[in-house]
Parts: sequence; structure tokens; C-alpha cells
Amino acid sequence: MKNVVRQMALLVGVLLLACVVCRLATRNVYVDRIPVAQGAGAAVRIVPDSGRQGEIVKPGEPTASRDGIQVTLRAGEPGEAWYAVRDPHGVTLSTQHYRVGRFLTVYDYDTGGFTGDSVVMAALTAFWLGTALIMLKAFRQATGPAFYAYDTIYYVGFGVFALVSGVMMLNLFLRRLARPQDFLMLDVYAALCDAGFNFMVVTLPLLVVFAVAMCVSNLALLRHEQAKLKNVLGLLVGLGLLAGEALGIALSTRSYFSTPQGYRLQMVIQNVYTTAFAYFECMLMGAAICGLLAARHVPLQDRDFIIILGCWFRSDGTLTPLLQGRVDRALQFWREQQAATGKVAMLVPSGGQGSNEPCPEAEAMRRYLLGKGVPEEWIMAEDRSANTYQNMAFSRALIEKARPGGKVAFATTNYHVFRSGVWARLAGLQAEGMGSRTRWWYWPNAFMRECAGLLAKRWRQELLMVAGLAAFFGLLTLVI
Repeated sequence: MKNVVRQMALLVGVLLLACVVCRLATRNVYVDRIPVAQGAGAAVRIVPDSGRQGEIVKPGEPTASRDGIQVTLRAGEPGEAWYAVRDPHGVTLSTQHYRVGRFLTVYDYDTGGFTGDSVVMAALTAFWLGTALIMLKAFRQATGPAFYAYDTIYYVGFGVFALVSGVMMLNLFLRRLARPQDFLMLDVYAALCDAGFNFMVVTLPLLVVFAVAMCVSNLALLRHEQAKLKNVLGLLVGLGLLAGEALGIALSTRSYFSTPQGYRLQMVIQNVYTTAFAYFECMLMGAAICGLLAARHVPLQDRDFIIILGCWFRSDGTLTPLLQGRVDRALQFWREQQAATGKVAMLVPSGGQGSNEPCPEAEAMRRYLLGKGVPEEWIMAEDRSANTYQNMAFSRALIEKARPGGKVAFATTNYHVFRSGVWARLAGLQAEGMGSRTRWWYWPNAFMRECAGLLAKRWRQELLMVAGLAAFFGLLTLVI
């Protein structure tokens, strides 16, 4: 993450330097494009409200342009100036309001433009696209044990957000270059403030498909399992996503206030809400992509140890389908590696004894492995752990005693691979995971539980992040 932050800081520094250099190159000149009635462009005049204002902004001779006139304005001194655009008969066609800042930058109140605005717009576009490139590149480079990290979720989730925002900004930038009188800097400001809502709109089809799939799979789950809270999490998430998207659209497409102050308040509420929702959507997207990739990953066949993560088994000592799937996946990899390379890995069944279990989970898995023809000398049981973190930490202690620096893989159910890899890194164990399959209607809800568990450990950090971003876009809306 530190390397990504450094790259983004360098990107911002380069873009700011480019803006400063281009601002100096443009001197104190601003080109305004003013729409006027067709045919009136060649004869209009630009007249200051008073002679004093003519010293603040000095306009050149207007020239006809597409759908209006184009006039070059030069800053004279700081202050505000009003100009009237009049036809040959003295009829005022429009009134232009300008301000000159202390650095002799001309600001156009009517369009939101200012001296060097095209360069700033290009820099904003480059920032979004550059951020997307940095984050998605970091995501691709996160391989092996380094893949199992919270940072990886951020890279892909917010990399996609930056890419969508960059493409939309690039589209607006190109359209502004082609037709500047139709696409104003005010549109750019709106695109910045509405980044969260725009992301919601672009990803709406994917979100609807995901939410519906979660609901369908959860309803199928309830046909086989009891209606407990943990078994309806997917349904709650699916309905929550649809309701959240509907609320964001309602806030952004309807006006609930009739006064300018009320409208501004609504815009602030809208952008704060859509920013928070987009943040949640990015985290969910990142976790889903990382979880799916982790579930499909197969480690290289050079492992010295294969940890098998335990779970509940039957009172008669036989394995449930869930636990048997984990052991069978590890056993499959163990045999394939031995056949391909001749290297025999040590199997490490890991799991202590629960209150309703006749023996430690590791012992039940050891007996199953022996029944499958695995020699006892290739089994090293870890029978004290009570959760995934302890699975990894206690197994690491055994591995370090047996062969320090050995290459490690772990086997668990597909929905559990990414979170298990995160716990492995937190326990100081460099390991790659592999996943066993489970029923189609079971794993989506289980995966949602994994995401909730993964993010629950960082709820303070996540709350601070989303609050900071929401406050930033809320203040940006107020300022603009």
C-alpha cells in the first residue's frame, strides 16, 4: 500500500506541476465563448457596466464562432466586472459576470470556466485514469501469499471506481474540446461531485444481477437449512442493495425543495449518500473478485506442507460433506504433486475439539486420511486451535519446528479461501490456498458471511474511510 500511495502522490505532484506550468504559459488570458442568436455574432459588442470595470477585465474584439461569439479576455487587476453583450441596435443579449483573482486569473461565473481550465480538466482526467492504472497494476502484482490482504480488496474495488470515473471524465473532456459552448466547466464540477452516483448508474446492471442471484440462492438455501440470521444474510444483502440503489436514484432524479438553499442541501445529502453507497459497493466488488479468484487458485506443486482447516464433524466421528470436501481437496493436490514432481508434502490437519465433538477435528481428519491410504509419517496433526487464526498460528509453530522456511499450502472450502489467507498472513504464515466445492445454493450466503467477518475486523477503519470520503464530497458540493 505504501508503494501505491507514493505513486499516487507522484502522480498528483506531476499533474499539479503541469497545471502550474500551463497556467504560466497562458499568462492572464481567458477565452470565453458566449452563445448569441444565430446571425448576430459578427456585429455584437461587449460593453462594461462602467469604465472602472473595463480596467479589471479587458476584452478583445469578439469573433463569430459556432452558435455564438468568441472573445479573448485579459485580466487587468483583481476585482469583479459585469459586461453586457449587445447587438447593433443596442439591445442587451446577455450579461457576463467575471472575477479576477489576486494572481490575475479570470473566473467566469456563468460557465464556471477560468484561465487554464482545459488543462485542469485534462489533469483531472489523467488523475482518475492514472489512479486506476496504479491500483489495477498493484492488484495484478499481488500474487502468492501477498494476494491475501485487505489492500488487494481496495486495489480492485477502487481501481474499478477510478476507471469508471476516468472514462466518464475523458468523455466529457473530449466533448468539451469539440463543442466548448455546449459542455461547460460547470458540467465538470457536477461530474466530480456526482462521482458516486455516476458509479452507481454505470454498475447498476451488475448490481441488480448480483442482488437477484443472492436472493435466489438464499431462498434455495432456506429450503435446506433453518431460518437463522446467518442463513438469511445473502437475502438481506440482496434486498439492501436494491433498496439502496433505488434510494440513490430517487435522491438524484427528483427535487424535494423549492428554494436555492433547499436545493443545495439536497445536493449535499445526495452526494454524501451516493459516496457512502459507492464505497460499500466498491468494497463488496473488491471482496467478491478477490474471493472468486482465491477460490479458483491452485498453488504450485512444490509444497512442503498442506494445512487442512477443520470444521464441525458428526458425533460418530465421520466427516460432514463440508469437511470431507476440504480433506479430499488437500488429498487430491497431495497426490497430484507427488505424481508430477515426486515431492511428498506433509499433511497438517488442523482443528481442536469443540464442545459437541467426540475428539479434536484434526484427529477425525487424521483417521480419514489413514483410511484413504496416507502413511502415518506424512500426517502431522494440530489439535489445539479453535478458530481460523489459531489454525494458521499453531500450524505455523509446528511447521517451523519440522522444516523452517518450508513452502505451505492450505485447503478449505471455496468461499473460505481468501479470508483464511488473510488470517494466515496475520499469523505470519506465508501460504497459498485452494478451495473445495460446495453446493451452489450454499456458498453465496456463506461467502457473504465471510465478507462480513472480514470487514468486521476493520469496522473502525472502514467507518473512518467512508466518513472521510462522504465529508469530502459533501464539502466539495457546498464549495462548488
